[in-house]
Amino acid sequence: MTDYDVVRVFCGPRGEHGNELGVVREGSVLPERSERQALAAKLGFSETVFVDDPERGIIDIYTPSVRLPFAGHPCVGAAWLLDVPELVTPAGVVGTRLDGEFTWIEARPEWPEPRTLRRYATAAEVDALPVPEPGEWIYAWAWEDEAAGRVRARGFPGRGDGMEEDEATGAAALQLTAQLGRALNIVQGAGSQLLTAPQPEGWVEVGGRVFLQR
Repeated sequence: MTDYDVVRVFCGPRGEHGNELGVVREGSVLPERSERQALAAKLGFSETVFVDDPERGIIDIYTPSVRLPFAGHPCVGAAWLLDVPELVTPAGVVGTRLDGEFTWIEARPEWPEPRTLRRYATAAEVDALPVPEPGEWIYAWAWEDEAAGRVRARGFPGRGDGMEEDEATGAAALQLTAQLGRALNIVQGAGSQLLTAPQPEGWVEVGGRVFLQR
């Protein structure tokens, strides 16, 4: 079995929740895309990262069913684990920084596949949603406190690959931040926390806490 680390990304204030991420630090042991895809499917995390150059931050990201040019929580987790100033993804170069307990990335909201950003009237409505049928990537959200920028959200990938709900979704948070044009404090899934902030020229920062699980 290929060696890999597991980190939890976008954890709550006490280290709870967060989205699990598999990280294969020696990506060279599985050089073929088909091998990487097979391992990502076997591990079953929402995403698995393969590190092709730890010093330059070159990474390759897979869900259980598809390869992604960019994804938020894998980049935050890899930035924390590798401690590099930037990551190189197929979509582009991702800026990274560590700020106290938070790890931040800076990326463009058009890099990930578009999500359907579906607004609800209350956080309770978001909490009560059943998992929708596969077909589209739905990011359900509602204001908890609009003046303070606090959002309640849940993410449903809709790919039909066994990942019915994504616990914490940096890419969707980027896109929601770009749409609303303001900094957000998002609680997603069971209690994961994502912070975001718009940046000049259409860039967006997203940050969160990362903990090594094993």
